[in-house]
Amino acid sequence: MRTGSAWSVPGTAALMLASLAALFAASLLGSTPLEAERVLAALLGRGTVGDQLVVVHIRLPRSLTAFTVGAALGASGAALQGLLRNPLAEPGVLGVSAMASLAATAALYTGYAAASAWSMPTAAIAGALAGTALIAFAALRTASAVTLILIGVGLSSFAGAAMNLLMSLAPNPFSLADMINWMLGSVANRSFLDLAFAAPFLVAGLCLLFAARRGLSALTLGEEAASGVGLNLRQQRLLVVLGTGLATGAAVALAGVIGFVGIVAPHIVRPMVDHDPARSLLPSALLGGVILVLADIGVRLVPTTSELKLGVVAALIGAPAFIWIAMQRRSVHD
Repeated sequence: MRTGSAWSVPGTAALMLASLAALFAASLLGSTPLEAERVLAALLGRGTVGDQLVVVHIRLPRSLTAFTVGAALGASGAALQGLLRNPLAEPGVLGVSAMASLAATAALYTGYAAASAWSMPTAAIAGALAGTALIAFAALRTASAVTLILIGVGLSSFAGAAMNLLMSLAPNPFSLADMINWMLGSVANRSFLDLAFAAPFLVAGLCLLFAARRGLSALTLGEEAASGVGLNLRQQRLLVVLGTGLATGAAVALAGVIGFVGIVAPHIVRPMVDHDPARSLLPSALLGGVILVLADIGVRLVPTTSELKLGVVAALIGAPAFIWIAMQRRSVHD
């Protein structure tokens, strides 16, 4: 297998092409497949009104949302795995996803979500920022990555229990159904306005993660060695935690709860970049986006009476991959 330095540029270019191909395929495929010529004409503004409606206003924003969410989760997973030096780490490990979901569930429970189209994403991002603030405070006060993980697990457990409480107290079956649908994850009916609302948080999060990439490479030597070569461990944790919180919050605001992408994408990429966390960020983001776009295409093509939820499909694919990764890690240590 090629080393990371040899693979990095052509491999990343190949993933970029795969991303464009996946997005184009998502515009072609659906309940009513379209020919490539019709899709291209619609994208260029020359197609029929019906084709432009389907391609530009329905399929393209949906596929871009899936790609954006996958990219955010892939990059966040790669950064967390580099920070914690654990291939099983992913955005949900710090509790930020759970806090975002809790805030969105609370918005549904209280009826705040019905106030406007922006209520749900606003609540999700507010919850993510609250969770990020707590974890960032912990990152500044603790010197142990293990402690940070334990705090994240506790935060996730609390948020999960609170969501179950809200669902058990749901005022009517319709509110309960909305809560469950949100927790199952979906990118159906997303628009460019939804993407525009989440974009500032996503861009800010990704910028922080890429700003921390050199420190992630230093951490492969171990925390003591990284500190010895001048890395500020607390600042590094803060950058990764804040970046992960913002990017994950934007992802949850767009699609609800989507699991396992943040584990699988970095794991596939890591051997190809010589296990360097700094070089894995961009490929992991691209691969995460491709995985989620392809999963969403599958969601639309499966002949069911009601459309499957993207989070369910992602879990069905990602959970076996997670088990395999965990077993590989155990065998290496044994």
